Amino acid sequence: MKENYEPRKATLAEALIVFAGLVLIMCVSILVFKINPHIPMFIGVIFAALMAMHIGYSWDDIEKSMVRGISQALPSVMILITIGILVGIWIATGVVPSMIYYGLNILKPSIFLVAACLICSITSLATGSSWGTAATMGIALMGIAQGLHIPAPVTAGAILSGAYFGDKMSPLSDTTNLAPAMAGTDVFTHVKAMVKPTMITYILTLVIFAFLTRHYSAQIGIADVSGIQELQSGLKEAFVISPLLLIPPIVVIVTIAFKMPALPGIVLGIAVATLIGPIIQPTVGFKEILGSGMDGYVSATGMEGLDKLLTAGGLMNMMQSVSLTLIAMMFGGIAERTGQMEVIVHSVVKGIHSVTGLVVATLASCLLSNMTMPEQYISLVVPGRMFAPEYRRRGLHPKMLSSTLEASGTVTSALVPWNTCGVYMKSVLHVAPMAYAPFAVFNYLMPLVVIIMTAMGQNTFYAKDDPSTIIEVE
Repeated sequence: MKENYEPRKATLAEALIVFAGLVLIMCVSILVFKINPHIPMFIGVIFAALMAMHIGYSWDDIEKSMVRGISQALPSVMILITIGILVGIWIATGVVPSMIYYGLNILKPSIFLVAACLICSITSLATGSSWGTAATMGIALMGIAQGLHIPAPVTAGAILSGAYFGDKMSPLSDTTNLAPAMAGTDVFTHVKAMVKPTMITYILTLVIFAFLTRHYSAQIGIADVSGIQELQSGLKEAFVISPLLLIPPIVVIVTIAFKMPALPGIVLGIAVATLIGPIIQPTVGFKEILGSGMDGYVSATGMEGLDKLLTAGGLMNMMQSVSLTLIAMMFGGIAERTGQMEVIVHSVVKGIHSVTGLVVATLASCLLSNMTMPEQYISLVVPGRMFAPEYRRRGLHPKMLSSTLEASGTVTSALVPWNTCGVYMKSVLHVAPMAYAPFAVFNYLMPLVVIIMTAMGQNTFYAKDDPSTIIEVE
């Protein structure tokens, strides 16, 4: 390369070639070969690097751009690792089992769909996992619904609405940590930004399920709640259930309220559970706590459903999410440095002058990503990195982008039949996404509520109003 040669930015056609290649390899790998998205994403990195070399970038430039991209994700990676440790320890010390046990007490046949949504919300908030919630509580609730003659698609919709509410709002969820990392803010600021639109959507969801429960109430007789009672009995046999074990999550909530940074707040939750857990759980010592923090808790109650739910957490089990994040940020770093993202976003937003229009474009991009690169994480990473500079250019706070990403990328994934989330939900609930989609009220209302609130000026955040919670990602 000639000395002082300045490489040019990618053209729209060149950028589209790279992204089309990424979409193609993702679709083939995930839908045809049924493999995880990590290697397809790495192949996308190769596509982006080859295009960068084609337009004049040296390998040194490309390598530095990948390192820069990875560095942007490091705050999220630290939190993901810490959350893995927290989940393992919270299960071992009985914190998560106690949260689930008390949540199951709200199940009443006369409010079945509302209760199902609430129970799945509590479970997903406690574990940070919509998949784990659907595969455990979801399966039990589907069985109860069958005895009550409530259609399976309706019940599946209530289960998914609750599971994805928890997935979206839980600080323990990987998506809840990934979205702010892509946008450039911290997880607690992100969660607080989501509260108003999410709670409005959630209340509307519960109202709709209350109406549907009333519609089916004439068919509801004596409920067979043996599945739920069996889970509660299994929890009590494996753990000492105590309201004192609700202290660690309360501590984390309090740290959020007092604006403590995410990492120390999560560590404080780990410390409190480590102190009180062994006092209440006689079989749990420091060795078990260390092991659960490292490799996760392994449940061996003999109850398949309960063991699936409680075998979770640990630093090592979080490495799959961490590695995908790092690979995706390698792609994002190259695409940003070479202008591949910039030219695509510019072509999308050049005719959009309003904040509402920008939000609609972001929501649509996340949905399109869920449909074309059918993996929930990618629907947060790629649109997040694409739109982050435009939000900054317009003076908008990164928390507005992060909350918008979750309002579509996280919740719409289960509505796409060929998305990994849609495929998984069908496999565990035995209801096709096209059948449960009309009843997954929270999942399809969430983007609509965000659009309406933004148009009304109730969901717009400016960087100048809260500069201390902006994390520089350039």
